Amino acid sequence: MGDKQGAVEDYTRALYLSPNDVDTYYNRGNARFELGDRQGAIEDYTQTTRLAPDFAKAYVNRGNARFELGDKQGAIEDYNQALCLSPDDGDTYYNRGNVRFQLGDKQGAIEDYTQTTRLAPDFAKAYVNRGKARFELGDKRGAIKDYNQALRFSSSDEIAYYNRAIVYFELGYKEEATKDFIKAILLSCRPLS
Repeated sequence: MGDKQGAVEDYTRALYLSPNDVDTYYNRGNARFELGDRQGAIEDYTQTTRLAPDFAKAYVNRGNARFELGDKQGAIEDYNQALCLSPDDGDTYYNRGNVRFQLGDKQGAIEDYTQTTRLAPDFAKAYVNRGKARFELGDKRGAIKDYNQALRFSSSDEIAYYNRAIVYFELGYKEEATKDFIKAILLSCRPLS
């Protein structure tokens, strides 16, 4: 991981010499984010976007920092801007989908997870999250399909097994539910490497 605090100090010194260096603000923002200084990271990403309004990744990272500070609407705005600049970024759709889900916009989350899977068909977590959103909207069969797809790409995803078990149980498929619950438990108990 390196010396992030030392990196922040080095970037700060570099900005004294070159106060309009976009990459230095962006990199310092990343270092601050990794140190847990979300507000400092937001400030650096904001300066990055002022100097380079088309720097999509700065909007994404600022959105991530805003989300972690509880500013979900600000995160959505940043993800929207990033997607205007880089509409083929599956990770940004995924991040926006997560925020929409937390805001209660399950249908919007499904749309973003769907776009993620179009751009990155093997993104297992997008299927898991879309399955959860579908389940919460009452589409249990759609949820099962998503969990199956997630497990196709990530056969050790304990959350996919657990969530699928819940849906199976609610559909009355007790045997399948039991198998998935057991699999989820076994996967969650594996030793950490």
